[in-house]
Amino acid sequence: MRIVCDTMEEIKGKDLYWSGNKKAKNMKKATLYIDKHFIVGEVDKRIYGSFIEHLGRAVYEGIYQPNSPFADEQGMRKDVIALIRKLNVPVVRYPGGNFVSGYHWEDGVGPKENRPEKIDLAWNVIESNQFGLNEFVDWTKKAGTSPMMAVNLGTRGVEDAKNIVEYCNLKGGSYYSDLRKKHGYEQPHDIKLWCLGNEMDGPWQMGHKTAQEYGRSAAEAGRIMKMVDPTIELVACGSSSLMMPTFGSWEGTVLSECYDQADYVSLHQYYGNQEDNTAEFLANTVAMDQFISSVISICDAVKAKRRKQKTINLSFDEWNVWYHSMEQDQKLERWCKAPHQLEDVYNFEDALLVAGMMITMLRHADRVKVACLAQLVNVIAPIMTSDTGAWMQTIYHPFALISNYGRGTVLHTLVDAPVYESRHGDASYLDAVCIMDEEQETLTIFAVNKDLQETMELNCDLRQFEGYQMQEHIVLTHEDVKAVNTQEHPDNVAPTADGNAKVEDGKLTAVLCDKSFHVIRLGKKQK
Repeated sequence: MRIVCDTMEEIKGKDLYWSGNKKAKNMKKATLYIDKHFIVGEVDKRIYGSFIEHLGRAVYEGIYQPNSPFADEQGMRKDVIALIRKLNVPVVRYPGGNFVSGYHWEDGVGPKENRPEKIDLAWNVIESNQFGLNEFVDWTKKAGTSPMMAVNLGTRGVEDAKNIVEYCNLKGGSYYSDLRKKHGYEQPHDIKLWCLGNEMDGPWQMGHKTAQEYGRSAAEAGRIMKMVDPTIELVACGSSSLMMPTFGSWEGTVLSECYDQADYVSLHQYYGNQEDNTAEFLANTVAMDQFISSVISICDAVKAKRRKQKTINLSFDEWNVWYHSMEQDQKLERWCKAPHQLEDVYNFEDALLVAGMMITMLRHADRVKVACLAQLVNVIAPIMTSDTGAWMQTIYHPFALISNYGRGTVLHTLVDAPVYESRHGDASYLDAVCIMDEEQETLTIFAVNKDLQETMELNCDLRQFEGYQMQEHIVLTHEDVKAVNTQEHPDNVAPTADGNAKVEDGKLTAVLCDKSFHVIRLGKKQK
């Protein structure tokens, strides 16, 4: 069931309105203050990236299922590709994740009949290697995206990192580039973005290291990789979680070792609602904002200490909601293939937090240049599959809307709205950001009303944007925060273009339903 927001006039004309029987006079009020000259930074489209790991059914039965009626001639699922293309994902991280720390990429190239089946200690399964590096590159082209490759700095190291860059990016005339040609790929893959391992401070990680050990390994691997191809960019591992005891000191030590080689440092963060407290759950955007600001401070401290000109930016290359599947995953049998693993069924409150997390990253667009929703298909994913089709989970919708409409320049967006107490400090009832696209002459507002009971009146002075008029007001809302989408009911939670925002005399007003996500799009009036 979807709820349609009333207009301001309709609400004020009623004694009661639908959400919680609250009086209209108690409606919260919020104001956005923006100035077209006060900018945060340009949106790097790679902030809308995602992630495919050899984990559960992300690859097998997710993007690759040769025996499916939906598969193309290479075994790629066309129904999944169609849904991914609508997400407009510019980059996909691969092959892990924890998986990469024990991965031999050579096992997944060449004739499939010669590829070995091996145990994967990251997820306690058998990896068939029927899908590998070259298939992934082929798939990215079909899905309208590009690869972000990770190298194994857990059980392998510098030489392996050199070899895979040579295989992927050199035109020919060397052992590994000629091996790629032998495998049927005459032209280089030309992969530009590379991760120097994954979560190397985690004791669960194969070959995990101290900060000093990893920093030296990353520095040498990065130096050699850029000797092979100086045009690539490198992501150094930050701490695997804000809650790790290594957080902070890890980033400082690692960057002190590999500052010259690294272009980005990674952040990973997942949130859950195990306590079933929706208000606290949605307040995690406060924690995420603090997390990002902390890592920026550490990067800049190392920059100052080492008297460098180069700025290290951020790659938030694992983020999402993850907690629904944890109990069932404790019961999985070891050493099987492609089990139903980490298959969270997302609800409406998860979609609201995903929207808030994306808004939070956009508010740091000057430094967050890459981000990857983890993951893309079946495994904590916006897209789910079965043998009879694919469907969109609730979190698909905010990601798709923000990815498609959130391009341009992020304006410094001052939010003046009521707050509530949370474990992370005061949390605003409104998460919002404004993005200006001067070339297209558009202004887009993304906003989440986190109030679970009361409607909010939103105002914004747009007199600097003379001639701009309403184009569309899209709303994602539902009366039940626990509502989910299923294959049988895929549109239970879905956006509608029936919002009530309007512009009069240069002033924007809108009514934001309780517990709702909004996309308000304005454009220059055509002469």
